[in-house]
Amino acid sequence: MKKNKFFKATFILLMGGFITKILGFIIRIIYTRMVGEEGISLYTLVMPTYSLLLTIATLSLPLVISKLISEHRNKSIKILFNAGVIITILNSLVILIIYLTKDFIANNLLHDKRASVLLMAMALTFPFVAISSILKGYFYGKQKMLPHTISNIIEQIVRIVLIYLIIPPLVKKGIVYSVGGLILISIASEISSILTFLIFLPKKFIIKKEDLKPDIKTTKEILNISLPTVSSRLIGNIGFFLEPIILTNVLLLNYPMSYILSEYGAYNAYSISLLAMPSFFIQAISSSLLPEISNFYQKKDKVMVKRRFKQAMFLSFIIGSFFSFSIFIFRKFLITTLYNTTAGINYIAILAPFFVLFYLEGPLQSTLQALGKSKTCMYITIIALIFKLGIMIVLGFLKTGMYSLVIAEIIDIIIVVYLSYKKIKKLIN
Repeated sequence: MKKNKFFKATFILLMGGFITKILGFIIRIIYTRMVGEEGISLYTLVMPTYSLLLTIATLSLPLVISKLISEHRNKSIKILFNAGVIITILNSLVILIIYLTKDFIANNLLHDKRASVLLMAMALTFPFVAISSILKGYFYGKQKMLPHTISNIIEQIVRIVLIYLIIPPLVKKGIVYSVGGLILISIASEISSILTFLIFLPKKFIIKKEDLKPDIKTTKEILNISLPTVSSRLIGNIGFFLEPIILTNVLLLNYPMSYILSEYGAYNAYSISLLAMPSFFIQAISSSLLPEISNFYQKKDKVMVKRRFKQAMFLSFIIGSFFSFSIFIFRKFLITTLYNTTAGINYIAILAPFFVLFYLEGPLQSTLQALGKSKTCMYITIIALIFKLGIMIVLGFLKTGMYSLVIAEIIDIIIVVYLSYKKIKKLIN
């Protein structure tokens, strides 16, 4: 019965992820063709900063709440309330920090004053993303994946409709308006996601007075898991944040800003975007895996922990191999059909064979977190990041252009997968 529940949850997330990814690609194609390469380049320039700040604002709550609720089902509402208090305080601080530093980040770090307005627009989306994350974590913990799947689909449909209605008139006003419009559309799509989650809450979801009181023990439990978990993601996002800053400053010694902006935009918006397309499969497996392994590990059932881990790795490897090979073979057709450009094709040719390993990162990281080894995830991320940035800088000085980032990305993937697998093997044997 438990086995069926795991595969049923994974299947629901896979199907939902597939539909969501298709809708996401439709959105990307529509928007890319509306704003052109300059708009996409500006968008990809601010995205690392957005990812970093969003990680801080949401505190990896879906994973944390999922783990806690799977272990303490009778404390669900108390966990949600305390998570809500933490996230409200955190969001307020992050929005204030962005407001005070947006001009400095735009002018001195990103070297584009247009980014200031976009950073503020991004900050306004954080509270809505945070609330959605809390509810997502609740349903993950209960191993009810249908609400998450439906909410994602509705969210993407809302986004498509609003892009068609709002973006064309904004494009006429300028690139900053159109990019800012896309960012702010996220508020409406996240609200639709939140409303969907609320509809799916069980009828027996009764809130008592004692559940609405800050509980130090529950808060500590949330922070004890979330801080190491978010530290790992935070370090990864700090690397993503520093990536365009360091790369720009190094490459400016030998290349013009126009080359850096266009090539970095092509790398992120086209090459990485296409290669990461199957990641919804891996995310589905990882999301189902975490509460399962956490539950079995708490019960000291190592046999089931090993079985679930092996099943997740096998599925991820098969899916990753198929998609990596397909993208490598049909890269020109896919890039031209989806994005109406040939930019980024050469980067895909080098990255694709190594992305088989990239698809293993999700199950490996989820397993470590389920085994209570969030700090290990953090240390592995730090090691990989140091190597990635170091290699990128050295190769950048050697005039390798954007290939300095491509090679550094491959090294990063190899290090994360190797160290994560080595640690898990030691823990479950």
